[in-house]
Amino acid sequence: MEEENNKKSSKKVGIIVSVIVIVILLIAGGITWYILATRDQNTPDEVLNAYIACLSNKDYEGMYNLLSESTKARVDKETYLARNKNIYEGIEVANIDISTIVVNIDKKNKTYTASYTMSFDTLAGKLSYPFTMTFDRQEDNKYYINWYSNLIFPDLEESYKVRVYSTTGSRGDILDRNGKVLATTNFNGEREYPYGEIAAHLVGYVRGISSEELEAHKGEGYTESSIIGKTGLELAFEDRLRGKNGTGIYIVDANENVLDTIAETDIEDGEDIRTTIDIELQENIYHEFDGDNGFSVAMNPKTGEVLAMVSTPSFDSNNFITGFTEEEWNTLSSDENTPMFARYESTWAPGSSFKPITGTIGLTTESFTADEDFGRSGTSWQNNSSWGDYKVTTLTTYSGAANLRNALIYSDNIYFAKAALKIGTDTFAEQLLKIGFDKTLDFPISMSSSQFGEDNKFSSEVQLADSGYGQGQILVNPLHVASIYSAFVNDGNAIKPYIEYGDETEYMIENAFTKESAEEIREDLIQVVENSNGTGHEAQINGVTIAGKTGTAELKASKDEEGEELGWFNAIVISDDENEQLLTINMIENVEDRGGSHYLLPIVKNIIEGYIS
Repeated sequence: MEEENNKKSSKKVGIIVSVIVIVILLIAGGITWYILATRDQNTPDEVLNAYIACLSNKDYEGMYNLLSESTKARVDKETYLARNKNIYEGIEVANIDISTIVVNIDKKNKTYTASYTMSFDTLAGKLSYPFTMTFDRQEDNKYYINWYSNLIFPDLEESYKVRVYSTTGSRGDILDRNGKVLATTNFNGEREYPYGEIAAHLVGYVRGISSEELEAHKGEGYTESSIIGKTGLELAFEDRLRGKNGTGIYIVDANENVLDTIAETDIEDGEDIRTTIDIELQENIYHEFDGDNGFSVAMNPKTGEVLAMVSTPSFDSNNFITGFTEEEWNTLSSDENTPMFARYESTWAPGSSFKPITGTIGLTTESFTADEDFGRSGTSWQNNSSWGDYKVTTLTTYSGAANLRNALIYSDNIYFAKAALKIGTDTFAEQLLKIGFDKTLDFPISMSSSQFGEDNKFSSEVQLADSGYGQGQILVNPLHVASIYSAFVNDGNAIKPYIEYGDETEYMIENAFTKESAEEIREDLIQVVENSNGTGHEAQINGVTIAGKTGTAELKASKDEEGEELGWFNAIVISDDENEQLLTINMIENVEDRGGSHYLLPIVKNIIEGYIS
């Protein structure tokens, strides 16, 4: 009996197991069928987002692939691609965003829609419209877009077109301090530079915008036909000089009649920029320097107004407007004298013109006194035997104490080598950084930063000593030097250079030096010119007090070889007359066979006489 009951139980269990297996198989099959039946489906909002993503990437092929078969039967691919590309890119659509998406699926009536708001930037401003996109659900169970032109603009019909009309705002003029025109736009619409080569580097020039510039200024209203400032003041004040286009986006019919205004912006002429430049001084300097490779920066040392910035040789900015022949361009671009190089924007070895800076640092840090006698060393000297065969040399000996004033008058290299060692490696580096070395000058035209040593550190005692008289690895920017020299007439405060007329006078570095040290250096530099033994005596002008410093920088790997020399003469007119305030930093290349820095003395003398007369 028990055995029979066990058999019945086993049979029931078997039936139950079989039922469970069948149910599991049915469920699994159902799931599999569901997956197979729905795996190729998408949703309207997914298709919408895919379409907008393609539009944002200018992938018009990708957009076309999302269209329904009925649309493709109605609109051929070439027409679709051209219409979308021409309109969207013609009005410079960017930064597309969609929001408030509402999907409506009516399976009974087989209608499928997605309503949304799309906003985007155009060359005439930001736009936002509500749209409704309809879909077909095709045999593969996917949704495809029924496209019409009203998905570009709600009121755009198939026979209508989108037109963009622009009126260019006039570019502003660049003027000198007295209102004389340095750059203007003539009646033909071409840019014109009345002073040509005289102010080419300073004023700069404009040309057609490049694809890289167009990308960099995306969203700022530039188009492929825009001009843009490339160099000088044209570049520095581009944002204010350029005129803003008056732009309209319109829907027109087949006869070009305007049916609807999509967006409009008003025309805006560029701003005139009045500078601190004295074009007569600029012209005088240019003619004095013409024929040489060099630069001159002139500034009012009391206000910081930049009066002139000249680089020679030069070029005519007008040629960039009227165009070059291939031969003319090849001649200009391959000229070994680099006429397109704005020399005052770079850095240069200053030679002895750096000595006043070393001297002022020494006095300010109390590393020595002005009257301290460093002792005689002849025309060559080394600090100790660790220097090996290397010695600092100087050109002449002199009677009297080896003190600061005599060292500046006679331009004694050995004195300033000793001065740098007395100041010390850390203090000298610290003070140079304090007065603006390795810092970007706050000025509209980009200037290279003054540097010293290796990565602004002195690597050896010899390098420190050589740096004291402007050799070693000292490199200075002339506009920065002008600011430092201004401290000699501003109680130790270095003025901030500026070039837009009307800007406020301010100091770039307050207390760059002590008042006492600045006054001492100023009086010593006056003697460099007035003392008959001074290296700058040839620049003396009767009735005019000038503080100045010469400098000859040797560009060679060692003292035993011949090399190029840079001649410097920096001068400050010392006067209470505000119309005579002038500080000028000057350098000419290749003076090694022309008297070194003395070559500049009559040139700078003529410049000063012309300015104060």
